[in-house]
Amino acid sequence: MKAYEARHYLLKAELMWERVEDRATYPFSLPAVAGLGEIDFHPKVTFLVGENGSGKSTLIEALALAWGFNAEGGSKHYRFGTYDSHSSLHQALRLTKSPRRARDGFFLRAESFFNAATYLESLPEDPLQSYGGRSLHAQSHGESFMALLEHRLGGKGLYIFDEPEAALSPTRQMSMLVRMHELIAAESQFIIATHSPILMAYPDAWIYQLGPHGLERVDYEDTEHFAITRNFLNRHHDVIRQLLGE
Repeated sequence: MKAYEARHYLLKAELMWERVEDRATYPFSLPAVAGLGEIDFHPKVTFLVGENGSGKSTLIEALALAWGFNAEGGSKHYRFGTYDSHSSLHQALRLTKSPRRARDGFFLRAESFFNAATYLESLPEDPLQSYGGRSLHAQSHGESFMALLEHRLGGKGLYIFDEPEAALSPTRQMSMLVRMHELIAAESQFIIATHSPILMAYPDAWIYQLGPHGLERVDYEDTEHFAITRNFLNRHHDVIRQLLGE
């Protein structure tokens, strides 16, 4: 057995089209989903990237639900819901898992992390010790995210994140990379939907770009996010003048 396989909890996902009643309906009509057959996952880090509306959050949500996570985030033990907005995509997915069982796991959704924190603090036991012993609502959005990363996630787990950079400054995004690396060394696997060129720079990660022609694996420097960010930083005066018509 190769060394990396010990950390490989989710091997691939396959869209079982025979379970889909109408391909013309959302989310099966999305280009990234319409052409989907199988998607393989890197044993350490897999990124899903694309424009708003490309379907990356829809796909990441479906993967999390198919794994058994709560739709609005948390671990498999979280049982709460404030608004039923998830799609039926997870019902058509078949996951291929490795023989090794993940001992930990968490689904992080930036848009509903507040709801997850509220549910956590409503539990009768004292769960905050797993998050550094301080109320998540008493911290900023970014601080609560980092509390999750630093205290709650313990390794040997599958961690599925949807746009974690939403609350993180560039410096904190680099701190997240460091913590991810520690957790990967502790036999963890990450699947992340992101817009952040900082996060997707993690070495040797697989990057799937979702676009009008479907889903394709690309190198880091071939992503639109990298190209646009590099162009802006290198030519920001010219770009601003063009954008503002000056």
